[in-house]
Amino acid sequence: MFDPSSVIDDLHRESEELDQLVGKLEEGDWALPTPAEGWSVAHQIAHLAWTDRAALIAITDAEAFGRATEKAFAAAGSFVDEGAEEGARAAPARLLSTWRAGRGELEGALRAAPLGVRFPWYGPPMSAASMATARVMETWAHGQDVADALGVVRVPTDRLQHVVRIGVRTRNFAFGVRGLTAPSEEFRVELVGPSGELWTHGPADAAQRVTGPALDFCLLVTQRANRADLAVRAEGPDADRWLHIAQAFAGPSGAGRAPKSRTGRAPKGVAR
Repeated sequence: MFDPSSVIDDLHRESEELDQLVGKLEEGDWALPTPAEGWSVAHQIAHLAWTDRAALIAITDAEAFGRATEKAFAAAGSFVDEGAEEGARAAPARLLSTWRAGRGELEGALRAAPLGVRFPWYGPPMSAASMATARVMETWAHGQDVADALGVVRVPTDRLQHVVRIGVRTRNFAFGVRGLTAPSEEFRVELVGPSGELWTHGPADAAQRVTGPALDFCLLVTQRANRADLAVRAEGPDADRWLHIAQAFAGPSGAGRAPKSRTGRAPKGVAR
């Protein structure tokens, strides 16, 4: 069984990096708009705090999570916005404290989770390792929105390997959520990480291939940039179609982000 400690360590580091961006902001800066339409910096952090809380409940109280899921599915088009809006109404200092405390509780629960146990989620059940990987992905993606709002260019790290992994693993989901039949064969994915290392997934002799910088792939699968603005390349019609619809998050497909040559906003929530 895979020991999730290293993934949880990276989740801690990813959260701390984002904390350094928002921890010393002036109160007014929390209202700055981010690329997600209608979402400020405060909404982004409130969403992370909300999702951390949901993950904690999933790990510690499956019945309570089931009840919450029923409410969420009953309001599938609005529950993400509502959770973020409620949290964003808090004073910035309180919101920051809530996010810090909640992610600390979640980290503790992830480290204490028995190996091999799967927990309920809005998509398929997740192990502690998968849950931590998803939290890295979401924290990184919403952190990108915050960085864009603040005009900050983040230095990519090899923690992106977790975003890559979940982006590759959600290939079939991206087809299914759009009512499309997923390809039956595996793809080859070859991406260059920030340190220059080649990260590979899938059989080396696969006919369908995706190549490029890992950062660009991560921006693509989290729908934080338009494919036209990225150096991710596909070989084969199925791989090409995947890059048009890829999403690393559960829930409905997002509208994506418009090319830089056009105006547009990013999808709000990476839920899930």
